[in-house]
Amino acid sequence: MKIHKAFNVRACRMFSIIFLSIIFVFPHVHHSQAAEKRSLPTDFSNAIIQVAKKNIPSVVHIEVTARQEQVRPALPFEDDPFFRYFFGVPNAPRKFDRDVKGVGTGIIIDAGGHILTNYHVAGGATKLDVLLSDGRKFEAKLIGGDPKTDLAVIRIAAKEQLPYVTFGDSDRAEVGEWVVAIGHPRGLTQTVTHGIISAKHRRGITDPSSYQDFIQTDAAINPGNSGGPLLNLHGEVIGINTVIVSSSGGFEGIGLSIPSNIATHIAKTIISHGKVERGWLGIGTQDLTPELSKQPGAQASKGAYVADVAKGGPAERAGIKKGDVIVEYNGKNIPDSNTIRNEVAITPIGKEVRIVVLRDGKKQNLTARIGSLQEATKALSGSVKDRLGVEVRALQQKETGKFKSSARGVMITKVEPNGPLAKVGFEAGDMILELNGQAITGLDNFIELVAAMRPNQQITLLAVDRKTGRAGYVRAVTR
Repeated sequence: MKIHKAFNVRACRMFSIIFLSIIFVFPHVHHSQAAEKRSLPTDFSNAIIQVAKKNIPSVVHIEVTARQEQVRPALPFEDDPFFRYFFGVPNAPRKFDRDVKGVGTGIIIDAGGHILTNYHVAGGATKLDVLLSDGRKFEAKLIGGDPKTDLAVIRIAAKEQLPYVTFGDSDRAEVGEWVVAIGHPRGLTQTVTHGIISAKHRRGITDPSSYQDFIQTDAAINPGNSGGPLLNLHGEVIGINTVIVSSSGGFEGIGLSIPSNIATHIAKTIISHGKVERGWLGIGTQDLTPELSKQPGAQASKGAYVADVAKGGPAERAGIKKGDVIVEYNGKNIPDSNTIRNEVAITPIGKEVRIVVLRDGKKQNLTARIGSLQEATKALSGSVKDRLGVEVRALQQKETGKFKSSARGVMITKVEPNGPLAKVGFEAGDMILELNGQAITGLDNFIELVAAMRPNQQITLLAVDRKTGRAGYVRAVTR
C-alpha cells in the first residue's frame, strides 16, 4: 500500500513526539532526593543533540600500535636439501614481529587527562596516540589495566584542563530507557547513535572467569566503538561500550556495555594503585536452582547458594555456613551467584559489610570484614593439592617467553604419586599454561580457578613437558 511521502514523514514525527512524551523512562542517577526530583528534558526532539554537544568534547579517538608475531609461509620444498642447494633458498626466520594498527574510543574522566577505555584496546599497545575532538593529538601512557573487566586507564599530558564526562548510577538505569552511544566505529570520528537499554545483567558472554554484568543495548555499536560511552538522556555515562554479539563482525542490534558503577570503581583503583585490588569473602556460590531451593532451610526463589566456605576466610569468621542462601549484601538484593561475586570484588579491602542469609527458613544478619587477594591465596593454596595432587609455583618470564603465550602459567614443583595429575603423566618441572581454556595469568589466578572446581570434575590443561619442551592438552579429573 502506498502512502504519500510528505504525510508519512509528518505522521512519523508526530507519532514519535507523542510516543516519547507518553512512555519515556528516565534513570534516577543519584541517590539523593534532590537528584531524583531534578527536572527532566521536555523537548525530546533536541535531547540527543544536547547529549552529543555536552559529551563529544570528552570522547577521544585512540590510535593503537601493537607488536604482533607473524609466521612466514613456508616455500615449496624449502626443507629439501637438494632444493636448497640448487635454488639457494634464503635462510630467513619462520617467525617475525611486525607492528599492527588499530583504533578505539575512550572518555576523559578528569581534568588531569585520565582516559578510560577498554583493556583490549590499550592493554597490549606499544604506542597510544589520542586525538581530541578539537583536532589536537597527544601520545598517551598506559596507567594500568584490568583484563577481568576489560578496562584500562591511559593518560595524556595537556597544558590546560580538559573537559570530562559525568558518570551516572548504572544500577538505576532501566530496561527500555533511551540511550546514546558516541564513538569512532571503523575510524569514523565522533559518530553518535541511539537506542534503548535492551536488557541488564547479561553474563557468560566472554571469558567465564571475568567479572561480567553487561548492559545490553540496540544502539549501533561497531568495531572502533570499544571504550566509548553509553549515555542516558541527562548526558551521564552509564556504561562503557565493549562487546558486540554478531555473526558478521558488524552491528546486528546486540551491543554490550560495562556498567558505570563497575567502571568507576576500576578506574579509581587503577589511578590510585596502578592495579586493581579485589575484595575476597571466601565462599563458593552457585545460582539457586529449583532443586537447591528445595533444600531444607533454603525456602527462597532467588539468591546465591553457598556451596563452599574457605577455612579461616572472612565468610567463616562471619558465621556463614555451607547451605546458606545469601539474599542481601550491604543493602543490595542478591538474585544470583554472579551478583555476589561482582559486589564482593568491588568492595574495598578491610570494609565491614552486612550480609543477610537464609538458614533454616529464617533470615540472619551477619557482618563480615572483606579480605584481600593475598589472604585468599594463602587460604586457598591448599585447594591445589587437595583437588589436583600437586604443588606449584609461579613461572618466571624467561620460562614462558619462548612460548609467546598470553599465559604466565605455573610450574609443578611436587607431585603426589597417586594424585589426579600423576595418573595422567605429570611430573615435577612440567608447566601449566591454561586451565579449561583460560590462560593462567599467575599463581593467584591458578589457585582461584582450582578452588572454584567441583570434586570429580573433568578438566583440560594446556601443559608443557619439561623433557621435550612440547606443549599439548591433557585431560584429568579432580578429586
